[in-house]
Amino acid sequence: MTPHPNTSPERLSFSKRLMDTMGSHRGLPASPTILAREFNAHFSGKPITVHAARKWLVSESIPTQDKLRSLAGWLGVSVEWLRFGGVARVLPNRDAANDVASPQDSLVRLYLTLPAREREIARDFVGMLVSKSRQRNENRATSGLVSITHR
Repeated sequence: MTPHPNTSPERLSFSKRLMDTMGSHRGLPASPTILAREFNAHFSGKPITVHAARKWLVSESIPTQDKLRSLAGWLGVSVEWLRFGGVARVLPNRDAANDVASPQDSLVRLYLTLPAREREIARDFVGMLVSKSRQRNENRATSGLVSITHR
């Protein structure tokens, strides 16, 4: 993509790091449509538009801190490197084969790929499972007390 003609060096550098990382780390073209789709799949806040993604890619703007954190996490780089450059590019303590730090992270990443409505259903389902589990644990604890008192 061609940078915006009146861009600052800071925004230009950010856009270059973003495009390079999309290509080298994720194997994705620097497309606003792809960036918006993939970012929104990993961001729990209000989705970005294709226009906002285009502005990041053509050096018109830099994302807010919450979006930078999500973007860096998805791309597997440090927030500081993505925003400012420097040497600390790749996040430490990551499993390069799966790009996850733990099985829970993998589950969260999968969850974040769901559309908003399906995420809501998943939250409700997990809430129901937690409630049932607590109820079973309370029943076990209560039945243990009853058997002790009736001896």
